[in-house]
Amino acid sequence: MKIEFENQIIEFNVEYANRKKIYIQMDSLGFITVKAPNGTTEENVMRAVEQHGKQLTQRLQQIAKVRDTPKTKEYQEQGKFLHLGKEYFLHELIDTADLSEEELKINLKKFYFSSCKKIIGERIKRYQEQLKVKHKSFEIEESRTKWGSCSSSKKLTFNYRLAMAPLEVIDYVVIHELCHLTHMNHDRSFWRRVGSIMPDYKEKEEFLARHGQAMTL
Repeated sequence: MKIEFENQIIEFNVEYANRKKIYIQMDSLGFITVKAPNGTTEENVMRAVEQHGKQLTQRLQQIAKVRDTPKTKEYQEQGKFLHLGKEYFLHELIDTADLSEEELKINLKKFYFSSCKKIIGERIKRYQEQLKVKHKSFEIEESRTKWGSCSSSKKLTFNYRLAMAPLEVIDYVVIHELCHLTHMNHDRSFWRRVGSIMPDYKEKEEFLARHGQAMTL
């Protein structure tokens, strides 16, 4: 779900359980979870998020600022970049001959988008058969706040930076989003379904939390 607050989009997931009040949590990467009592209307969830809109947007801006802090990247043949969890010299990933730094940056991002689309397509095909679900479509996007998402229309999106992660971590994000096709919220049923395919999914979550900021251009 999402709302717009002072020209900034706030995206969040909702978890329903046997509790008395609505709680809002944000992790170190900016992922927001609204924990609501069973039966809470969507209107009340939206209102609760809006009431905390100022604090949430300020925190999201702080996280984005940290994420945007320039880190030295060597856009030359011997510069090193991650692909599927391993470091490669730039010239091992793309053609670097007679290209300017700006052209190298553009081509490298294109490489990651292409690689991510190919890998995600393969993994979706594999895991949707296991989960017995069917997505409508998927696309690769650039995002600072999320690794993947699933819409109510069964459209999946994935962050191109996943191409920098180990394959098993990519698998986790794919499984996570495919499970949302039948469980839109992060309730117990959802996590049981994720765990039925990937019992150690918490390790993959921890990897993204610890190393996600390094997976960037």
